[in-house]
Amino acid sequence: MTAVEAVGSGVPAWRGGFGRLWSAAVLSGFGDALRTAALPLLAVSLTDDPLLVTAVTACGYLPWLLFGLLGGAVADRVDGRRAMWTVDVVRGLLVAGFTVAVALGHVSIALLIALSFVLTTLQTLFDNAATALLPCLVDRAALGSANARLMTGQRVVGGLLGGPAVALLLTVGAALPFAVDAVTFLAAAALVASLRAAPPEREARPAGSTLRREIAQGLGTLANDRVLRGLCAATALCNVGMGALVATLVLLVTHWLDAGTAGYAAATAAYTAGSLGAGLVGNRFTAWTGRGRGVLVAGVVQTGALAVMGTAHSLAALTAALAVFGFMGMVWNVATTTMMQEHSPVGTLGRVSSAFRTLAVAGTPVGALLGGAVAGAWGPNTPALLAAAFFALSVVALIPVGKRDTGAAAPGDGMTTGRVHH
Repeated sequence: MTAVEAVGSGVPAWRGGFGRLWSAAVLSGFGDALRTAALPLLAVSLTDDPLLVTAVTACGYLPWLLFGLLGGAVADRVDGRRAMWTVDVVRGLLVAGFTVAVALGHVSIALLIALSFVLTTLQTLFDNAATALLPCLVDRAALGSANARLMTGQRVVGGLLGGPAVALLLTVGAALPFAVDAVTFLAAAALVASLRAAPPEREARPAGSTLRREIAQGLGTLANDRVLRGLCAATALCNVGMGALVATLVLLVTHWLDAGTAGYAAATAAYTAGSLGAGLVGNRFTAWTGRGRGVLVAGVVQTGALAVMGTAHSLAALTAALAVFGFMGMVWNVATTTMMQEHSPVGTLGRVSSAFRTLAVAGTPVGALLGGAVAGAWGPNTPALLAAAFFALSVVALIPVGKRDTGAAAPGDGMTTGRVHH
């Protein structure tokens, strides 16, 4: 396996493979932000049926539950770089065709649902291949910093630039956000295709090995490793809580706090700002605590922040709590991704990451349904308290992870200079 030379202890070099992968991720993330913001608006313009509108979003989760494990097994069989650029070319062509349909007025809810389903199905292969490719491009000591930079870049374009950009593009025409998305897919494909990373070493598959057996091996690896098992269980519990919070946050702000749309914008901006802050300095935090204990501390702090959201009848308190929640959420995401890459045996990372993602994603729609039911029964602030309960349970699941801690990048990781996934 070849790795890009680090420019310092725990720092990935921008030149070469990582710089191109980061650029591809940010470009594609920007296109994703445009599409995910424009699709619901387009759906609302086509139908007043809430069930049909939400079905467009729901199709962003369903393929992970149906095909996530299969995508991981395929990612471990093929050249990850080739899989990524091929998937992006296909997605770019699909979105380009959809752009033409929107421009000509030949679009329907059924087409929106089909597009969401197919794009996310392809994403199950892309994301697992990307997770397995990163350790081929950077040194092991630089994984934490590399993951932080990838996630921060994605959060910048998705959380800060995507919303204003889609509003501007929609003033020109309903098809334009999708046209830009298609271009970003194709540009990202070109960048990934230009990588010259050696594929990870893999053990020869036994004669007669099947995808089903290989999927079972990935699940077995996840179940038998105490750190991976604890991280997966904790993330699944957190995602139930996140589903409840995200689905009802607008009710919390506009109904319980009576802060209107401006308050909702302030709340989401606070969360984004906190996430970006962690992207810049979060590696210093995990260097001090260690990655395992860092995730444990993040879970405890997030539980407290959720309790504040559900009890403090103040927009200022809510935005402050969301900023802290976003900061610790980024710490959690970077650390768990890095630990998964470190603990997965060679040649199994695609399957392990797919099992991890599939089990974690399953909690989000469950949480959204629970949040809606709780808000209707006991008030719009109670989903935040429900989320706090699930985060508290996740902390219990993380205790074995904290006891078997793992190292982190050195504090001088370059992230504090302000330099900055599909």
